Amino acid sequence: MSFETFPTPNAAAEAAAGAIIGQLTPPGPKHIVVTGGRTPGHAYDQLAASDLDWSRVTITLSDERFVAPVADESNERLVRQRLLQSHAAAARFIPLKGAGPTPAGDARAADPAVRALAPFDAVLLGMGDDGHIASLFPSTPNVTELLRRDAEPAVVAVEVAAITPFVPRISLTGRMLLDARLILVLISGETKRAVVERVLAEPGFAPPVAAAIRQTAAPVRVLWSPAA
Repeated sequence: MSFETFPTPNAAAEAAAGAIIGQLTPPGPKHIVVTGGRTPGHAYDQLAASDLDWSRVTITLSDERFVAPVADESNERLVRQRLLQSHAAAARFIPLKGAGPTPAGDARAADPAVRALAPFDAVLLGMGDDGHIASLFPSTPNVTELLRRDAEPAVVAVEVAAITPFVPRISLTGRMLLDARLILVLISGETKRAVVERVLAEPGFAPPVAAAIRQTAAPVRVLWSPAA
C-alpha cells in the first residue's frame, strides 16, 4: 500500500483520474467501480475529458442511496452529470438503484450484472470519518463478513445509514470492492488521515477501510490532501 500526499483535493483527484486512465488504456474491455460524495467530482471531469475508447468501458458504483436517480443525494446523478459526459458518454453504466420497491430487491436485481464485471480494472473508493467504505459502516450488521473477499452476496441492501442522508443504501460487498487490479482510496482532511494512519499502526483497529488497506491481493493507493 502507498500513502500519497497532495497539496489540494483537486491535485489528489487528478492523480486518481490519471491512475484510472492508466488502467483503462490497454486494449480490451475494461470495468471500473466509482464512488459518490463530494471528493471525486474533479476526477470525473478529468476522466470525461480523456480521449479513451470509452465504448470498451463499463462503469458501476460502489454504493447508492435508495433515492430517485434524479435526486440530489443520488450517486448515479453525480456520475451522469460529471463522468458520463464528453468522451466518457460512450461508456456503459450499470446502476445499483433500480425500479424495485425495496433496497433488498434492487440489490438482488443488480447482483448478477455487477458480479459479471469482476475482476475490476480499478476501484475508486471514498472513506468516511468513521472509516466506512461504500455503504458498509462500522455499525452495519455482519460488516466484517460483508467485507470478506468471498462475501455473499456481491450486492447487499444496507437498511440503516450511519451518516446523512439517513436513507437506506445499496452497496457492493468485499467480493466486488476488493476484486480489482488497482484500488484507489481518495480522501481529504486530518480526521481521515488519522484513521488511515491508525489502521497502519494498530492491528487491532479495524474499521471497514482496513479491509482494503490490509489486503495484499491488489495494489492500494491512498491519495490524501488537506481539506479544501
